[in-house]
Formats: sequence, structure tokens, C-alpha cells
Amino acid sequence: MRSTSPRPRRPRRRGLAAALALAALALTPSTATAVPPRPADHCTHTARLRIPGAEHQQVSCLAELTTAGTVASGHTDPADWAGLTPGGLAVPSGVPGVQLDGYFPDTSTTNTNHGWNHDAQFVIRLPARWNGGLVVAGTPGNREQYANDRAIADWVLARGYAYAATDKGNTGLAFHRDGRSPGDAIAEWNHRLTQLTRAARATVAQHYHRPPARTLVTGISNGGYLVRWQLENHPELYDGGVDWEGTLWRADGPTLLDFLPTALREYPVYAAGGDGAERARRALHAAGHPAGSEFLWPFHHQVYWDLTQRIYREELDPGFDGATEAGTPYCAPGTPACDADYDYAARPDEVRRAVQKIGLTGRIGRPLMTLHGTLDVLLPISRDSDVYARMVREAGRGHLHRYYRIEGGTHADALVDVFPDRLRPLTPCHRAAFTALEGWLRGGPRPPASGTVSRPGRVPPGRRAHPGARAAGPAPRP
Repeated sequence: MRSTSPRPRRPRRRGLAAALALAALALTPSTATAVPPRPADHCTHTARLRIPGAEHQQVSCLAELTTAGTVASGHTDPADWAGLTPGGLAVPSGVPGVQLDGYFPDTSTTNTNHGWNHDAQFVIRLPARWNGGLVVAGTPGNREQYANDRAIADWVLARGYAYAATDKGNTGLAFHRDGRSPGDAIAEWNHRLTQLTRAARATVAQHYHRPPARTLVTGISNGGYLVRWQLENHPELYDGGVDWEGTLWRADGPTLLDFLPTALREYPVYAAGGDGAERARRALHAAGHPAGSEFLWPFHHQVYWDLTQRIYREELDPGFDGATEAGTPYCAPGTPACDADYDYAARPDEVRRAVQKIGLTGRIGRPLMTLHGTLDVLLPISRDSDVYARMVREAGRGHLHRYYRIEGGTHADALVDVFPDRLRPLTPCHRAAFTALEGWLRGGPRPPASGTVSRPGRVPPGRRAHPGARAAGPAPRP
């Protein structure tokens, strides 16, 4: 039987909110012993670096590894991280070091960065002042290897961590064309992050002459899913991880293929008003979109819901629409093979087997911090992280997990700039969780108990949640 009922809310804890607030203020560099930069020679012998398993690599000695320098030097791609962070997010600087770009052997060619037209691309950054740690990440949505540069890489590099990220082995809206059978493209994501982690650990050891003392894994959305999967399947590679609104996949549901069709059917009825609007609103609430999130529905209908349902359904159930690829955009219910009518529970067993190939179990083997916004209407919290937290407890791994429901957070932080009086950014919460995980792994105080983190006082009308924030730019890519 599929479980679609939300986990009962835990009571809010004042101590939790206070502790995370203090952690957010204490965003100081790691206390791990740092390797000091040697004047002007942090790039010495870089020609000798060899990334295990890489088919191609190029090494660059950079005066700045953060986006304060890599935008101008061409060592990142701003289009890859557009829409993921609030406009006023500070950009750290003063991090010289070595950047390695390259790719592992692969047959697909969706990633056009560097003119390589080759997938399984990666980036590894080695700061001159190293704190002894390594952070690895997979990308959200179907983005490329630079997608986390603003949200994650800038901050961890400024704290002294080496950093590595992968494009997951296939990119773009036609990622589902990769692989031989349903589920293969997503399964490759897991393989590519494991591959990169092993290679990055070896590269760090070559460059600094000792292996990383700590390896942490983190990511957003699909990247958060990878964190969960890695800590379940390869805990030996990591010391812990931070899961930022990871996608939930399990053969018995719930998955996005359960709740997105409801949104596709019911939102147009709700938006049209009239006699059916209230019934449609209730249906959307029942599908997981919480009361109070209605102001986010128009954007998600326009940008996320339809596209996400069609391309992920094509990856896992291509037989639903026969020879048609990824369905018919915005089809009306009743149209043949319309994704608005998709019923995962009624599909053949082979579809569940495809989902099982990428499914999660909750059996994590290392400490995991999960955070998820209560106003996420792409991956509704009651159908995603509430369920995953229950899976972890039922697997007997609750002692390794902390789960924070962030009141007022949504899926993409750029929307905070559009609705500053209704939303809060999750980027500071991710940093607070990361900092708390560092302390936990050092044997310090355990992080606050799982629960709901109340939203701070409302931002007065006309003011931004972040100084200097501006309206969002191009619509975020999924």
C-alpha cells in the first residue's frame, strides 16, 4: 500500500530556532588545522596532478576560486546557477588556488561547457589555504557542474574546504534520452557522484600530500536526493551530509509522479475561478500543497509542474505516451496520453521496477542533516522530506538524522526576492545546518532535535530579506 499521509507535525521548539539562529551567526571558518598558503607557489607542480579515471582534464592556477573571480575568468557559468539564490547573497573573495575541469568517459553529449560536448564533466577546486576537508556535490535539476557555485561552493571554499561537483552524467531537458532502459539516466547520477568522490579524494591527497581528514556531501533538490542515496549506499566515502530539500524516490510512493498530475488537472480549474475553484483548491491541498502557498501556484504552473512531470515520467515510464517523447505540454485532461491524467498506481509493474532502481530506503550510514521549506510547492514537504524522515526512523537510523522543517521556505531562493514579505531564503539555513554538522562530527554538542524552525519576524513591506536584493532574473531552470 502506498503511504501518502503526511507525517504529523512536531511541536515547534524555541531552543531549535534559537540554536540554528546562533549557528547562522557563527559562520566562521572551520577549526580544523589549515594548510597555510606558501607564497606564490600554491600552483607549483600542478602539472603533475592526475585525476583518477578522467578521460580529459585541464588545470588552471587562479587568483580567485569563488565567483568573485571565476565569472570574469570564465571558470564558472552564471547561467548554470541562475535562480537558485537570493539576489543579495554576499560573494566571498580572497581564495586563490587550483581549479581542475574535465570529464570521465561517457557516451552522452548533452553538456556543452568548454565546447567539449561531453557528459560526466566535473570541477575540482583546491584552495591555497586548506582546512583539511573536502565537500562534494551533485547538481539540482538537470543543470551542469557549476550550478552550486553561488549557493554552496563560494561559501565552503571561503571556509577552506576543497570542493568538487559533477554534472551527474546527463544534463538538460532531454536527459531521459540517456541510458538503455527506464531509470538508467537517474541511476547514472548516483554512479557519477560516487566516481567523483573517489577521484576527488585521491586528487586532494596528491595536491596536499595527505588525504582529506573529512569528506562531506551536500546538494539541493536532485542534489539532495544524491546525498541521501550516497549515505545509504556508500557511507564509507563520507563523514556526513546536508540534504537540502532532496527529491524522494521510492517504488511504493509517494513520488512527484503521484502529486504533480493532480496539480496539472486542478490548477487550471482553480485559476479559472467559478464553481469548481474551491473544490480544486482543496484537491491541491490534499495533494500536498499547503494552505497559504496559493501565491506560488501560478509561477510553478508556468515554469515547473508541467515540465517536471513530463520529463521525469518519460525517464521512468516512456511507454505511457508511446512514440511521443515527454508528452504534450499543458494538455487538457481527457486528451490521449495526457500527463494530467497520469496514475502511477495503475501503471505496470515495470514502472515500479524502474523507480526501485533509484529508490531510497532510509538506511543512512552517516550523520545527515535535512532541511526543507514548508512552502515548497514543487516537492511538497508532506510528500517528501516528512516521509523520508519517517523512513529513516523506521530503518532504525534516527540517531543519525536531524530534520528541520523551515517555515516560510520554498524550493527556489530567487523567489524570495519576488515575495520578500512571504518567504525566507533557505541558503542561510543550509549554512547553519552545515556548521552544526561540523560541530557534531568534531564531537561537540549534538545539533538541536528535529522539528519546525519558526520564521523570524516579518520583513516590513518594501524591504528585502537580504540587503541589496533585486527582483529575480530569468526563470529558474528545473
